[in-house]
Amino acid sequence: MLFDAGSSSVAWIWPLLAAPFVGSLLGVLIVRLPANRSVVVSRSACATCGAPLGPLDLFPLLSFAVLRGRCRHCGEWIGWFHPAIELAALGVSTWTVLTCLTPEQMWISCGLGWTLLALAWIDVQWFLLPDVLSLPLLLGGLAVTTVTAWDGVFSHTIGAIVGYLGLRGLAVSYRVLRGRDGIGTGDAKLLAAAGAWLGVAALPWVILLAALGGLVCAAAARLMGRTLHASTALPFGAFLAAATWLYWLYGPGWGLP
Repeated sequence: MLFDAGSSSVAWIWPLLAAPFVGSLLGVLIVRLPANRSVVVSRSACATCGAPLGPLDLFPLLSFAVLRGRCRHCGEWIGWFHPAIELAALGVSTWTVLTCLTPEQMWISCGLGWTLLALAWIDVQWFLLPDVLSLPLLLGGLAVTTVTAWDGVFSHTIGAIVGYLGLRGLAVSYRVLRGRDGIGTGDAKLLAAAGAWLGVAALPWVILLAALGGLVCAAAARLMGRTLHASTALPFGAFLAAATWLYWLYGPGWGLP
């Protein structure tokens, strides 16, 4: 579904303008949450010299380009992480604008996509899915359903419950059979959030898409020469996040429930 320009001639531009700034915030969350650092109190600073960064250093994308990727104070290379996450957030909003029909759908979808992006990025780097992101995402899914599709509240509530209990049960069974952890509680909470957003009928498809994503990535890693074992950890939460996003945008379009 392409955006219907007739509903609002300029509404599509606002998520695109906001995206780099949201991406900058996501970068802060991705760096600080796994390290248990304050997101609100402490100021951003150069990782090399520790100099506090001012507004001119923090303007998304533009500051990186003007400073040529180097700290204004010590001249050290900043790295690609911050522009990468800002561009990724812009990619989410662009994808959303091209898919959603109304401004309300755009902003709701952007909120979901940006949160899933942060969770996936953290899981890839740290094998961690912070509750401070997963639990508000779950509540947000139920809130959105309550406001936009009241008749689906029961299905989405059951989806949250089944998503959590189903994956937790699988994790316990895996630990009993294999003697080690295979699925974390964070994955179960993320699947619960998926159920809250998509409804209980979508959960098998989300798990299937996530599993296929994991298999494709594992096969790609093998082709690149990486040795994988039965105990090799994969960031399943990242695949769950991607599957949730794809189903949110296209699930009904695929003829799925």
